[in-house]
Amino acid sequence: MTSDFDNQGRLGVVGCGLMGRGIAQIAVQGGIPVILHDSRPGAAEEAREAIAATLDKLAAKGKLAAQDVSDAVARLAVAATLADLAPCGTVVEAIVERLDAKQSLFRELEAVVGADCILATNTSSLSVTAIAAACRAPGRVAGFHFFSPVPLMKIVEVIAGPLTDASVADRLVDIARRMGHAPVRASDTPGFIVNHAGRGYLTESLRLLGENVAAHAELDRILRDAAGFRMGPFELLDLTGLDVSQPVMESIYDQYYQEPRFRPSPLARQRLAAGLLGRKSGRGFYAYEDGKKQDIPGPPVPVPARADVAVWLDAADAAAFPAVDALLDALLAALGAARDRGARPAAGSLCLVLPVGQDATGAAVAAGLDPARTVALDPLFLAGRRTLMTTPLTAPAVRDAAHALFAADGTPVSVVRDSAGLICQRVVATIVNIGADIAQQGIATPADIDQAVTLGLGYPRGPLALGDALGAATVMRILDGLFDTYRDPRYRPSPWLRRRALLGVSLLTPDN
Repeated sequence: MTSDFDNQGRLGVVGCGLMGRGIAQIAVQGGIPVILHDSRPGAAEEAREAIAATLDKLAAKGKLAAQDVSDAVARLAVAATLADLAPCGTVVEAIVERLDAKQSLFRELEAVVGADCILATNTSSLSVTAIAAACRAPGRVAGFHFFSPVPLMKIVEVIAGPLTDASVADRLVDIARRMGHAPVRASDTPGFIVNHAGRGYLTESLRLLGENVAAHAELDRILRDAAGFRMGPFELLDLTGLDVSQPVMESIYDQYYQEPRFRPSPLARQRLAAGLLGRKSGRGFYAYEDGKKQDIPGPPVPVPARADVAVWLDAADAAAFPAVDALLDALLAALGAARDRGARPAAGSLCLVLPVGQDATGAAVAAGLDPARTVALDPLFLAGRRTLMTTPLTAPAVRDAAHALFAADGTPVSVVRDSAGLICQRVVATIVNIGADIAQQGIATPADIDQAVTLGLGYPRGPLALGDALGAATVMRILDGLFDTYRDPRYRPSPWLRRRALLGVSLLTPDN
């Protein structure tokens, strides 16, 4: 049976490295005939054999039927020259990430393929518009950005530049669906959706490390356990490699004319210069032996000098966080600890504050508390791991008593130095704010932003859904607190976030 796609010709894939092979594999599995080409002699045939071997392994594991493998491999052809791509209705390039190379390839392809053939670039960081500008017919050019490993990462960004014909993006969406991937549409802006939205997690975590708020391993533990991220930011940087991540961070920062929200960290640049790339170099933020990360254990739970410390919570905090107040009551009772309910803390009581967007010092001073007896608890991220924060003057005995108390039921506890917004609040609010601004700029729809991020980055929720989970007004409060502390425009709220917080509606609410 001849499909609509077959009527438009075959899919050409130029560049037979890891990305090109992955694209070709999912295409033939989706019933699309593919012609492979690579400028290196023999590379296309090697790719065909490698794809066939991969499909055979899937069949051996019971994930594909033998007939499906045979049919898929039969759809793979090899082109000795670019001229052999003439029958293709779409050509996807997955060559070296250099603007001049991609422009040159597309100019050559225009002399070969038909007038209605789509030229799609798998670029992750270059301007689709700049690539198209070198072509005689820029309207046929669009971005078709897959993620590695392509068969497992079920997301593809379809990027339209200002010159891209609408029908081109529509056809790429159809092709992506036939490949079994979820297409999300984006306009041609630096980082598109996924790499753009991913700036908050890494850059804010690096900023926390640069402020000496906590060690990298502790930050990883907090963001994994309390905020629900699959990998800590420094584990992720080691996995991708600083030689890949740092240039992307710098590129997006520069392409946005030094937008403060995307400001990279000098720490990462320094570590890149030192060759501390991560897993690939055997040492990054962590050490690796035979490719396996060497874990850094957290500090042990201290044995406090006193076990009968009472906890006093400011009435304003208790009123602002009634659920946390009730949780504390139940937790203290379960641990056999006392609750100091006096109007002011008794002489031996531990003073507990629950800052949102504020630091422990500011919360202690605002409540008129002794900073030596004050410890902060993150009230917004209590599941999985509890985060405590000290003032610069918190007595070690008070810090240890709080750590032991909140870890007594077996829940892990992290104790960090003073920071506006603690750890999870800062990082999540930054992610939400960047996601909201992607929506504000009209780069993608709210739904596509969240789908792209959850599938492309593996976050527990998309940035806008993360904001809804906290509440837009709460995210605003965190960002306002950060801005008040740092006076850094990095933390200015997006208009998209501010308006929806004022209206009390979901951050996924599109403009009419």
